[in-house]
Amino acid sequence: MADYAQTNLVLGTAGHIDHGKSSLILALTGTDPDRLVEEKKRGITIELGFARLDLGDGRSMGVVDVPGHEKFVRQMIAGSTGIDVALLVIAADDGIMPQTLEHVAVLQTLGIPTCVVALTKTDLCDPEWIEMVADDIRSFLANTPYADAPIVPVSSRTGEGVEDVRAALAEVSLHAEALHRTESMRQPVDRVFTIKGAGTVITGTLWSGKVHPGDVVELLPQRKRCRIRSVQMHDAPVDEAPAGNRVALNLVDVKTDEVRPGDFIATPGLIDPTMRFDAYFTYLDTAKTGKPLESGVRMHVAHGTKEVLGRVLFANGRERLLPGESCYVQIRLEELLPVSSADRFIVRTYSPVFVAGGGQILLAHPRSRTNLHGEEGVLDALLAGDRQEAVRCLLGEREVPLTVLDLARYIGIDEESARALLQAEVTAKRACQLSGGWYATRSIVQRCVSTIEKALLAFHAEDGTKAGLSKEELRHRCFPHMDPGCFDALISAAVEAKAAVLGGGLVGHPTAQGAAQQVERDAAETLAAALAGHGLTPPSLAELTKETGVEIALARRALARLRDEGRVYRVSSELFYDNASVMACRESIAELLRSGGEGTIAGLKDAMGGISRKYAVPLLEAFDSEGFTVRDGDVRKLREG
Repeated sequence: MADYAQTNLVLGTAGHIDHGKSSLILALTGTDPDRLVEEKKRGITIELGFARLDLGDGRSMGVVDVPGHEKFVRQMIAGSTGIDVALLVIAADDGIMPQTLEHVAVLQTLGIPTCVVALTKTDLCDPEWIEMVADDIRSFLANTPYADAPIVPVSSRTGEGVEDVRAALAEVSLHAEALHRTESMRQPVDRVFTIKGAGTVITGTLWSGKVHPGDVVELLPQRKRCRIRSVQMHDAPVDEAPAGNRVALNLVDVKTDEVRPGDFIATPGLIDPTMRFDAYFTYLDTAKTGKPLESGVRMHVAHGTKEVLGRVLFANGRERLLPGESCYVQIRLEELLPVSSADRFIVRTYSPVFVAGGGQILLAHPRSRTNLHGEEGVLDALLAGDRQEAVRCLLGEREVPLTVLDLARYIGIDEESARALLQAEVTAKRACQLSGGWYATRSIVQRCVSTIEKALLAFHAEDGTKAGLSKEELRHRCFPHMDPGCFDALISAAVEAKAAVLGGGLVGHPTAQGAAQQVERDAAETLAAALAGHGLTPPSLAELTKETGVEIALARRALARLRDEGRVYRVSSELFYDNASVMACRESIAELLRSGGEGTIAGLKDAMGGISRKYAVPLLEAFDSEGFTVRDGDVRKLREG
């Protein structure tokens, strides 16, 4: 197995068509990234090409060679989304060209921080011309993040300067920071093909995490799980591939037509694909139209290796952006995208197609709205890279508690990170954790508990005879759209705060339950006395409530209390006996059967006080159910033991 563990950065080329990107990569790596017959025939790169660059100091980098032709900007974007260091190629005989401008805009918008400029084809120009072009490049890059990028003259044909480019890349890579690095695995797919005897193979740049043979991964947005049979890096099998590498995965349980370039492979359950996201967007106008960009315009949205259609809506009523301006936006998509917070994206105009701008994804599952209503704090914190502050703001803005999964989905992060962020808020005493894994600020919990308490007091004021109401009824009174699990957690908090009490499946208020319980006790005494008077010939529940004047719902609660106290014997929901009378009946039946008496209903009639079958049969069947007697045909006997 090959060992490429030291490779953790990806180099990507950029630049105008025919400026020598592929030739330079061939000179640096010995690998021709133009792999298609059509590319060889036409002399241009159409698809993404890949290679491995030895930096000369024991380290190496994966290389993505992207197309420079204007018709293949989409492929350029796909290749650039996974790179950490850019190699901007500008031919000395041409200088800065249209695709140079567009590619630099893409690199800048995708947040690629490090760049080396290769000034190619120097064998065609004299030194004065080369110096003049280098000055032009410095002026062009002065207002970009690449103002200090080294500019290295090179000729791929003669080999002069090739090692200088390698040395420059080795130097900048020492200080470059890898993008997209988290513990969870994510890899956009840029190629799909079949190998005879192996099956489906996908390739792409591993954005984050590690992959191993045998790992189970999820194909997105399809949400289809599959297993990795084998892993390759640079045509060699490996036992582990770390983030930042070009990786080929042989997938089991997925057909070639079930996965497409643009899909994602990720840790199962990591990403919930979305139809909209909030972002910070910059309008670049690379076509130099000078026209403002209107809110709501339909555009091509590129993320990872996929491009879909969507609309860019500016936040807080803003109607247009001038070139170079930025603002918060909500992008509403026409297809699902598996995005995460901090991912970068590019937008291109619908027609004619040119790069219009892009930016950084902040929220993966926001509400459908453009008026932020005070949510800027969360977006500001995410834009600054301070997720802890974003969570603090989010908890402060929410009206109800949330879970780890809620936070992970809303922002677009893995559950482990979301849990750590919420626990940090609890540790800092800015939030509390409720039962069931719900989190909220203390003020939100107090506000929710207060709402519950007011609802309970209002309920008791409506009817002082009732001890409480069910959780579900109370939820509909307080928070009809709240998750039942969340409401359970708030009920527990209300009980702890002595704003509510639970009993008999009902929720009530402590101060009101005393009076309600007294009413219930009084009703119980009335019912108990009535049943005692009837002995073994009790009325039905409906008849009993009519006789006593006790409302039926109150009667059921009172009878349940009497049953718990052992004062009534429940045969069914509609028939109750005086328990003392029933116990005396049991003793008489036991004595009769022990002495050899007949166990038929007729034989037991005297022992049961001569009651009719109407009352005897339900009572005897209840005795059978509880195991006091055993029925064999028409005869009953005492259960042995």
